[in-house]
Amino acid sequence: MAIGGAAALAALVAIGIGWTTVRRRRVEPIGSLEDAADAVEAMLGGSRVAGAVVGADGIGALAVTDDGRVAAIKRRGHRLIAREVTWRSVRSTAAGILIETGDPRLGEVALAGVNALDIRRLAPKAKNR
Repeated sequence: MAIGGAAALAALVAIGIGWTTVRRRRVEPIGSLEDAADAVEAMLGGSRVAGAVVGADGIGALAVTDDGRVAAIKRRGHRLIAREVTWRSVRSTAAGILIETGDPRLGEVALAGVNALDIRRLAPKAKNR
C-alpha cells in the first residue's frame, strides 16, 4: 500500500512539474499594432512608425518607420523587444514571413499568416515629383 501511495504522489508531482513547464513556455501574444509601434518608436528614438503587421498567432510583428527603417518585434518575458533589421532579412515562407534578426536574444521572428503582399504594403512608397 505504501508503494502505491508513493507512486501516486510521484505521478502527481510529475504532472505538476509538467504543467508548470508548459505554462512558462506559453508566449503571450503581441496585443495590438499600437503595442508593436510603441516598442519600435522607443527602440529607434525619434522615428515614427508608418505601418506595422502582426502575425496571426501574435508571436511576431514587423514595423516600418516614416524614414524607411524596418524593425522586427517579439515578446521577451513581459515586454516587447524590437530590433532594426534590413529588408534582405525578411523572407517569405509557406507558413508566413520569417525575419532573421541576427540577434541571438531575439532569434528569428515568425509572422504566421502574413504574406509578401502584406509586407509590400508596408514598404516605403516612392514620392512622385
